[in-house]
Amino acid sequence: MMKNCNVKILNKSDYPLPEYQTQGSAGVDLRANIEEKLIIMPKKVYQIPTGIFIEMPLGIEAQIRARSGLALKHGLALVNGIGTIDPDYRGEIKIILINLLDRPYQLEPGERIAQMVFSEYIKADFMAVASIEELESSERGDGGFGHSGK
Repeated sequence: MMKNCNVKILNKSDYPLPEYQTQGSAGVDLRANIEEKLIIMPKKVYQIPTGIFIEMPLGIEAQIRARSGLALKHGLALVNGIGTIDPDYRGEIKIILINLLDRPYQLEPGERIAQMVFSEYIKADFMAVASIEELESSERGDGGFGHSGK
């Protein structure tokens, strides 16, 4: 079941508000709010402004994700994997891009560079324990990376 929530948005860019591209889209595309073309060099990190500012209700976060087409075709990825915009952040949303390929990429003004997906979250109430024995055992136990095979 799809839920909706009200998100206040201020658009200080020269481009339209983010919008869902299809009825089934989970995320909205964010655009590069740059004045001229920018060459994204291989293995370099860039902070790209979007001109977008938002206010979300408590309990909602915005996740910033890579656009799969840019990742597959041009090697553009988010340095932090998935970025989190907390509901109390009021600054401009910026995208931390890296070019993972060995060739430069020309980023155009207004180009769609990332997706923003809204999600509910749960806050943990931590209950401190004095030893590992106080944690309930499980089938996995302390099996870490690769514990189930490759």
